[in-house]
Amino acid sequence: MQRIEYPGVGETLWFDTLPNGLKLAVALKSGYTRAYAAFTTCYGGADRRFRFGGEFIDTPMGVAHFLEHKMFDMPDGDNALATLAANGAQPNAYTSSGLTCYHFESTENFYDNLRELLRFVSTPYFTEESVAKEQGIIGQEIRMGDDSPDYVIYDELMRCLYDHHPIRDSVAGTVESIAEITPETLYRCHKIFYTPGNMALTVAGDVDPERVRALALEVLPAEPGEVPVSDYGPPETLLPARPRFSKAMAVSAPQMLIGVKLTPGKRGGALLRQKLLSGLALQYLYGPSSPFYHRKYAEGLLNADFFVDADDAAGTVTLLLGGETRDPEAVLAAVQAQAAAAARDFDAERFARVKKAGYGARVRALSSFSGLCASLTDGAFGGYNAMDAFAVSAALTEQDVQAFLADALAPERFAMSVITPVGKEAGTNA
Repeated sequence: MQRIEYPGVGETLWFDTLPNGLKLAVALKSGYTRAYAAFTTCYGGADRRFRFGGEFIDTPMGVAHFLEHKMFDMPDGDNALATLAANGAQPNAYTSSGLTCYHFESTENFYDNLRELLRFVSTPYFTEESVAKEQGIIGQEIRMGDDSPDYVIYDELMRCLYDHHPIRDSVAGTVESIAEITPETLYRCHKIFYTPGNMALTVAGDVDPERVRALALEVLPAEPGEVPVSDYGPPETLLPARPRFSKAMAVSAPQMLIGVKLTPGKRGGALLRQKLLSGLALQYLYGPSSPFYHRKYAEGLLNADFFVDADDAAGTVTLLLGGETRDPEAVLAAVQAQAAAAARDFDAERFARVKKAGYGARVRALSSFSGLCASLTDGAFGGYNAMDAFAVSAALTEQDVQAFLADALAPERFAMSVITPVGKEAGTNA
């Protein structure tokens, strides 16, 4: 394994790519009693069409999420969640547009729990009866999501921004799409996507990296297998598919989510730089220390729930700004005006402060084992070392941010999704 010291932030990490293709990263946290492990496949809700074995394969919406639900069932009748919990672990899993992650945290029996994690994720077991039962459970989950303002506002923003990329669609699928899922569908997708060459294992804690590596070699298949290539369709234009969505739901005040889609950077350092640059630009323009935020807060247009984020998933990079506001259109207009003004009139001193604050936040984030492992996983799949973020971010300049603002945040690039209280509908779905 390759050991890399990061003395500036007090971290030591081990990296390796095993003979079976598994990407492995271990962050040593000496003196901690708790340890965390995440076993992740580069397979999410947007990976519905892909090339494998010389052919293109199409699958229903929701298969990746459905697989996540069913992977805890074992052939001997045990449930891996219960087994891990009984052994002192706190296990869970989640599916996003671009990946599926199984993880646990424990203060005891770490290696036994790691063995169980690797074993159950690598052991598919599905029956007609269990799939039919899960279709009912997930169908209810989907219907609940249809009634959730948080789900609706995000999904509809993605449909505003993207013409055809499958990130437009819910990770869970629809009631109709999951009805098409069979045990054969699940076995096939598990065989294709849950292969070591398409997966990453990330660990944080006071653990032995070589023992972690040995366990992975012992439990997982010896061969890497063919890695599927997802097909997300033709390239997106830079303009949104439609500028607005609005729907009345059971909320006490209007909710807004503003977005801009970017042309994703290539794999590796270019992707990491794009993520860091876009995040820095958002914090400079609209973050909690910005004049923009303080003005709009004083005007009663924003509150403490306002957030900004640069999100990358499944071959997309999306800038997000959202929160509660009494006047979504006024906030959007102010957001657009602020971007235009900042491209012309840049505050170098405040940029330096924002950049320094970002460094501090990144250092503090290292204490979150789950967050650190998620970053290492993103890097493993994105072709970069997440710990390089410190050096890459430090090298970003005022000119970099100014160029980004002028290129990415033109007024016509924005779309907005709004949820209004029932009886106070406003706007149209353009």
